[in-house]
Amino acid sequence: MTGTAAAPAPADARALGLAHYAARGVLEHVLARHGVTFQQQVALRAVVTADAPQTPDDLVAQVRGSLKADPADIRATFDELLARRLLVADGARLHPTDAGRELLAAAAAESAPVSARIWGGIPDEDLAAAGRVLALVTERANAELAKLT
Repeated sequence: MTGTAAAPAPADARALGLAHYAARGVLEHVLARHGVTFQQQVALRAVVTADAPQTPDDLVAQVRGSLKADPADIRATFDELLARRLLVADGARLHPTDAGRELLAAAAAESAPVSARIWGGIPDEDLAAAGRVLALVTERANAELAKLT
């Protein structure tokens, strides 16, 4: 060995998957301490961050666009959030409760230092390049998925 580090392998689907599952594993560990699953957190965040209250159908479509999960499973997730009183139905629209907002805020606060350690020190230009590549991969994968379904 000459003492120089080998160049990193080019990004590919495996590298993307490994990075995704490593980061998701960290988040799921935090979420478990709050008694929620990853899918519940994504669904709850969709309600909390919406500009206006949404119908369950609108929210299912939004979460499905993110997770590519079965609509029936997503509906069950919203039912779980309603049962835990993290969401409340107001007519045909869902609203987050104070408990739902507080849960998301607590999980975000708990995961923030870990996220900072994971992402910290990566040069801005590398993050920008990775962002462009990931956006393109997402766009292409979504197009291929649309063809399959």
